[in-house]
Amino acid sequence: MEIPLTQTEVNATAWAAGDTFRGVVDPAQYKDYILVTLFFKYISDLWNDHYREYKKQYGGDEERIQRNLARERFLLPMVEIKETENGLVKETFLADFHSLYLRRNESNIGDLINIVLARIEQANKLKLEGVFRNIDFTNLGNAKDRNQRLKNLLEDFNKLDLRPSHMSEDVVCNTYTYLIERFASGAGKKAGEFYTPKQVSRLLARVTRPKAGDRICDPACGSGGLLIEAANVIEEAGNKDYALFGQEANSATWALARMNMFLHGKDGSRIERGDTLTSPALVENDRLMKFNVVVANPPFSLGEWGAEQAESDRFNRFWRGVPPKSRGDYAFISHMIEAALPHEGRVAVVVPHGVLFRGGAEGRIRQKLIEENLLDAVVGLPPNLFPTTSIPVAILVFDRSREKGGEREGVRDVLFIDASREFISGKTRNLLSQEHFHRVISTFQARKSVEKYAYLATPEEIAEYEFNLNIPRYVDTFAAEEEIDVRAIQKEIDRLEAELADVRQLMKKYLKELNVP
Repeated sequence: MEIPLTQTEVNATAWAAGDTFRGVVDPAQYKDYILVTLFFKYISDLWNDHYREYKKQYGGDEERIQRNLARERFLLPMVEIKETENGLVKETFLADFHSLYLRRNESNIGDLINIVLARIEQANKLKLEGVFRNIDFTNLGNAKDRNQRLKNLLEDFNKLDLRPSHMSEDVVCNTYTYLIERFASGAGKKAGEFYTPKQVSRLLARVTRPKAGDRICDPACGSGGLLIEAANVIEEAGNKDYALFGQEANSATWALARMNMFLHGKDGSRIERGDTLTSPALVENDRLMKFNVVVANPPFSLGEWGAEQAESDRFNRFWRGVPPKSRGDYAFISHMIEAALPHEGRVAVVVPHGVLFRGGAEGRIRQKLIEENLLDAVVGLPPNLFPTTSIPVAILVFDRSREKGGEREGVRDVLFIDASREFISGKTRNLLSQEHFHRVISTFQARKSVEKYAYLATPEEIAEYEFNLNIPRYVDTFAAEEEIDVRAIQKEIDRLEAELADVRQLMKKYLKELNVP
């Protein structure tokens, strides 16, 4: 009996498959080839696993087998390859990984992969349309090198048996997440387009308290990790009653999000493509859709975000003021709050620290949000958590149930948590441990001041600081200096000076004996 690969072995095999591209294709691009191939291998193995099951049940009744397969989550169609000259069918085969593996030595293997993926899209429009369209397997150098790379890629992934009957589907999900994390580590600034560190995602999910029946949105969803973490909170409570929504501007990253949702069994999610700030796509009845939970790690201080059109925004998202043209932080915050359900919606967003204290238009927007009693908490995180930047960041938590008429209308204070000094120092990035994570969450839930860690500030205190949210103004982390015993120190100095004088006399004696002038 074949022993299934461990999670570590699957991760290592999938990561090693990228060796054929390293040094040839930019890491920000070849991640797409690897992740698409992993996804393709998974759905192929899943399909063939189901085929074998139905084959056992129905024997040679192929029609009945196909009827049952048609009821599965997706369909793998047949592909017809025609002679270009006369249009006659040259060969017909199933659009799966194994069929391409058998043809790995063909001179047109790149074209064959593109054709197969396009047919899968066409056969699964609701769930997979457009997912593979951003990647071209013929765009990998000259024909000889390209064919060798694709042959290596197919052979590497053929080592992975991803059938659910052979290994847990969690292993595949974990490998997909692992690859995204590894690619983010090497992608530099571009990593911010598709990756939020897992512990940060978990924090945002927890502080927004998702519950059964919620509609959850990430308007800058990247590869979808934040939405998955929010869904996990509900599932951990034994419920799967929720709906996930997202929007992503980068087409390749949008495709990753769609595949990520499918792998995690969340292919009913609605993930739109486009710029949330200039062209919000999560709209119903010509109005912004409203959500119970809105979470995001948007691009920090995005320039040219669309300030010119903000004054005439048809959804009136920027009625508190238009953020600066060169910094879109408050544009995302404004959108998220307007997309949250009135009197109920919870919002959590990752921001650079400048959002807490910058003046001008940002300061005026911040003041209005605080005066509306929407701000619930400010959580300062350690530096160097993200692959995109080494600066410390913060999480802002807004709660529309604090509005007049909401369940928490009477809550007026704002909780400040300074978790910036608690982290595990890593080789390239700092990490939050489970202990650090749980301390933030327990402090957030208890909503009490903790010496040198958290402070519950009144509206009057915040107004006194002119609505500046810089955390050190509220959480005193200053370490008291030890009292110095001046007399004891002077005695120690006198003792050392006496010893030094003795040493000098001894040196003179030795030098004299050695006739050294």
